[in-house]
Amino acid sequence: MSRTPVPPLLRRRSSDEYAPLPFSDRDRLALARLDGRIPDRARAARTPLRTFVETRRATAATLRAINEAAGEPFYAVTADAEIDAEAANAAFGGGPDAVVVDVQTHLAMPSRLAGPSAEQLLSFLRITDPERWGDGIPPERLSAAEWAGHVFGGSETAVAVLTSTPGRPSENVVTNPEIASCREIVDRYAGTGRLLTHTIVHPNVPGELDAMADWTAELAPDGWKLYTMWQPPEWPDPMDGGWFLDDERVGLPFLERVRAVGPRVIAVHKGIGGPIPGASITTSSPRDVGPAARMFPDLAFLVYHSGYEPDPDGEEGPYPAGDAGRGVDRLVASLEQAGVGPGANVYAELGTTWFLMARKPREAAHVLGKLLRAVGPDRILWGTDCIWYGSPQPLIDAFRAFTIPERMQEEFGYPALTDDVKQRILATNAAAVYGIDLDAARAARGDTDWVGDARTELAAL
Repeated sequence: MSRTPVPPLLRRRSSDEYAPLPFSDRDRLALARLDGRIPDRARAARTPLRTFVETRRATAATLRAINEAAGEPFYAVTADAEIDAEAANAAFGGGPDAVVVDVQTHLAMPSRLAGPSAEQLLSFLRITDPERWGDGIPPERLSAAEWAGHVFGGSETAVAVLTSTPGRPSENVVTNPEIASCREIVDRYAGTGRLLTHTIVHPNVPGELDAMADWTAELAPDGWKLYTMWQPPEWPDPMDGGWFLDDERVGLPFLERVRAVGPRVIAVHKGIGGPIPGASITTSSPRDVGPAARMFPDLAFLVYHSGYEPDPDGEEGPYPAGDAGRGVDRLVASLEQAGVGPGANVYAELGTTWFLMARKPREAAHVLGKLLRAVGPDRILWGTDCIWYGSPQPLIDAFRAFTIPERMQEEFGYPALTDDVKQRILATNAAAVYGIDLDAARAARGDTDWVGDARTELAAL
């Protein structure tokens, strides 16, 4: 049995949208390398093992082990970063102008997790992630206070977007007014602009389309969050468990309403069509993104998860023109067929997608390479889906170290993932679409003094 705690980037975590994937042969090889390496590094640092495994030095060791298991150096991390804290900080620091904007973060209200409506979610998490939760899930571990501690206190994230899962208010783990309340508290303690919000809207629920104008005025969302694969149980004549952005019954009336009332930012979940109650993997397909974006060029379509689907038995490869029936390829094909090119009104978001790909670096290179070609370097957005994965810092560090090998650039025509492109993905692109003041965000980065006081008030929500 392993004597080393599993480091964050290789843990079998899950959100409410998929079951954690089993360890692959390459995962086990990387873990075997770390089984001896991390305890040695912890002893040399005179740091308790369970503390050391959460450090950047352990992240460096993890990425080097992933490289070794892959047989190719996808992560540019030197050996001294495993040993020396300053070398690890230098490897992952990003430079003096670096800033991080996380466009997908989550939390759950403990009062809702304690009620019967959340039992399905809690049961799913207990079954699929027993290493994390054991026999029970303390509701406070998914709370607004814990979220603030992980996202702002436990990472260099300067600005975050708070969103939610699908479901009517009586069923959801956090409601639209509660999301707005979190923003009000963060504004009060950290200053405005550190937290942006989505309002969740279900156009296939009677009354929600008509409510959007009032929600715009009352909740002041920065964008609308959609789950096209979700439908209420009473919805008549279901379209295979959901709806599409370009269908005449639900999608087009919704897009017209967004155009009328604003904000004109649509964050739509596409891909990861897992076990959300009432969901359909069919309508989680991004095949509708291209047609909708072409018809509504004045709206920004943010494709959350980029159409990615976790596959325990395989990986995405290069884009197969003419046979693009899986994962991110479906998004690429939809844009290609609709004539929506790079730099247009479609953005690809990486929440959970990056967490699942980071341990499969060859797949990550293909997916990022395909997105760089399909939507362009100015249309990829950084998101993590944390609080589901704890602190987002290991994900940030891994992304900063990641490279698309030159041989893949030459063979498949992928652009290089340069430091400039990474910074666009980590912050600049989101700043453009969400109207974020990056100078203010840079000035605020590293400011976590407010988190402790805010956590107290957030815990009372």
